[in-house]
Amino acid sequence: MPYFIYRIGPLRTLKCLGEAAGYREAKQGIREARDALPPDSPDTIRMIFAANALEAEDLLANPKPPPPEGEDD
Repeated sequence: MPYFIYRIGPLRTLKCLGEAAGYREAKQGIREARDALPPDSPDTIRMIFAANALEAEDLLANPKPPPPEGEDD
């Protein structure tokens, strides 16, 4: 499964910046994309490991809810 690199804008708009076969290649792509962002940009750059672009976008568009707060029983 490849790593996908996405730019997430306001209102969770997704733009695929590319994909990489390995983690190191993906990490380098993220560094380059983050360096290219203006300092005051509200956008974020994320990497996700998924079977295909559709699954990656689904995972990014629907983040997991935070764990419940409270005491563990």
